[in-house]
Amino acid sequence: MASRRQRRLWRYVEEGSVLKLKAYLRKHRDLDVNFSRGRRDRSPLHLACCRGDDAVLRLLLQHGADVLRRDRNGDTALHSAVYRALKHGSTALEELVVPLRRSCPNAVKAANTAGVTPEHLLQRMTGPQTAANMSRPSEWGPDPERDPERDPEREWLDKLFGECEDEFCEAFGVYDADDFLPVDDDDEDFGDWADRIRKEYFDKKHAEAQSLAAASSGWRRRMGQQEKEQRERSDRDLRERLQREHEEYLSRAARKDEETRQGRKRRYEERCAATFHGGSSAGSSKLSYGDIPWPAPQGSVQQMVEVMLHGVDRKDAQAFRKTLRKQQALWHPDKFAQRCEARLEEKDRRRILETVTALSQELNRLAQGLKT
Repeated sequence: MASRRQRRLWRYVEEGSVLKLKAYLRKHRDLDVNFSRGRRDRSPLHLACCRGDDAVLRLLLQHGADVLRRDRNGDTALHSAVYRALKHGSTALEELVVPLRRSCPNAVKAANTAGVTPEHLLQRMTGPQTAANMSRPSEWGPDPERDPERDPEREWLDKLFGECEDEFCEAFGVYDADDFLPVDDDDEDFGDWADRIRKEYFDKKHAEAQSLAAASSGWRRRMGQQEKEQRERSDRDLRERLQREHEEYLSRAARKDEETRQGRKRRYEERCAATFHGGSSAGSSKLSYGDIPWPAPQGSVQQMVEVMLHGVDRKDAQAFRKTLRKQQALWHPDKFAQRCEARLEEKDRRRILETVTALSQELNRLAQGLKT
């Protein structure tokens, strides 16, 4: 059975989210991409071949995907790639079959449960001579006309988005969506935005290629310089747009982080006022561990202190010392016992007093640092 991380990887492959998949694999470098899922026992590499997603396929191969892994029918990923090539033609052959064959040359000879090999299927598609060429690596060496990886346009695009991916991974790619700040459902995250920009760019380039193909060769020569200038302007505008929207994304994330921290401190101060300085009705109720106004109920002592001191400029020694003394008085074990010990639930008494002592010690340590 696939683990939770493998199920998330499967979802990214299924969606074709290259940026999210790359960031996730970079975060979980030890994640095994060779697993089976579904009734057909297909691996993520099988799924990428069935979808015809060459970018996801190459990324999985870089992270150790096994080309010879078989599904329920005994088909390898190369079988699935050739099936798609039979249906969609030479494009799938170059984008899917060629990278798989280079990664594992022996895969063309691997037979499924019916005894059919990818080589047999290629013979049906292109004839015996082309299928035989697939078995000789020298016939399929680096050729700019046949190898899509050597396309200058694609190399430039991969380089541009590689830089964006690296910057994204350094800033936010190490976090999962549910591990960091809560975000609005209507907000478009960085991965979705980058996928949208990538799709818009490819659609635009595809439309330009069709327009150029329909024009005569003489018109292409006359318009070559103008098209080059237009392409340069378009590339410059795209880079500026990427930079501007990325800065807006980082600014929005920083504002949400600050709002979250301020909200935690505000709730902490309100609970302190209600618990420690309330009226007679508050003083008669019993207090369990969860009723104590901890700054970060599920956090460590250091995280609690960070909430207490949030918003105080530590460079202003006088203001920082004043805030620190206020918190020391609030959480001093003896003073806390005078205020609340009689109201503590017996089952939580020891745990509460230990946490109060740890908070007081950490505050004392910070105060000692100021004196030195």
